[in-house]
Amino acid sequence: MRMLMIATALGLTLSAAAFAARKPAPEVATAILRAPDGKQVGRATAREVKQGLRVTVDVRGLPEGQHGAHIHTVGQCDAPDFATAGGHWNPLGTKHGSMNPAGPHEGDLPNLLIGKDARGTIGAVIPKATLAGLLDADGAALVVHAGRDDLMTDPSGNSGGRVACGVFAK
Repeated sequence: MRMLMIATALGLTLSAAAFAARKPAPEVATAILRAPDGKQVGRATAREVKQGLRVTVDVRGLPEGQHGAHIHTVGQCDAPDFATAGGHWNPLGTKHGSMNPAGPHEGDLPNLLIGKDARGTIGAVIPKATLAGLLDADGAALVVHAGRDDLMTDPSGNSGGRVACGVFAK
């Protein structure tokens, strides 16, 4: 009987330790990217990691070449030009571009390279950013631009019009 009690107590202790060691799954915000005609062309995800906010963008069906990709300040994507997404997410009031000595905006991401197969993927970590900051009162959107971002020119790197947009949501 005593062995049963010890085994039971040990089992409860191990179960409690295993439960305490389990971490909840990280929260993720997802944006379904759509072209001006409403066709789905990809997905963006944002997930908190130790270093900040990890953003991944996967697209298909866009023209071959480099495209600027940015997080914009408003969670709205009204076609045809997606202007309702506002400007780049920039809570620190910096200048545009990773090559700009006074930059970058938090919403500045690397260029998205679309291959001959019309597909492309990028991933980046935005240091110290959080989902709470991203998903503020008016939300946020991921925008893909028509051209290459020069990573320097304020406010948008001369990356051209907006060709895809998606609103981040949990």
